[in-house]
Amino acid sequence: MSSLKAFLNPIKVENKEVIVSNRFQEDGKPVHFIIRPITQKENEQLIKKYTKKDKKGNETFDRTGYIHELTAAAVVFPDLKNAELQKAYGVLGEVELLKTMLLAGEFAELAQAVQELSGLDEDINDLIEEAKN
Repeated sequence: MSSLKAFLNPIKVENKEVIVSNRFQEDGKPVHFIIRPITQKENEQLIKKYTKKDKKGNETFDRTGYIHELTAAAVVFPDLKNAELQKAYGVLGEVELLKTMLLAGEFAELAQAVQELSGLDEDINDLIEEAKN
């Protein structure tokens, strides 16, 4: 029988540096985005936020909105809450900033890295259904 020691001292998942674009450079080198893992508690809050029920009890899930907010929530650097950065891109809010800053493929690359770091690289639809129930 195992002890609880392993659960009391889990291996910490560290933040990760990812290059999602060569367009952001400093001193001729691409600048990394730094992302953090998303906890299941945060994930459930996002799933709840993007799950809507109509008057008949039918549920719909805004997968795009969920992925956008999940990705933005994981970005540690650059600081997407920075007013100067948002102003430079003419947007308000972290999600809008990220969507405006990045090209479609760059956003997809970042979203994939966030999902992998958070352990969501399995079928996300299964995880969403599990969280709903």
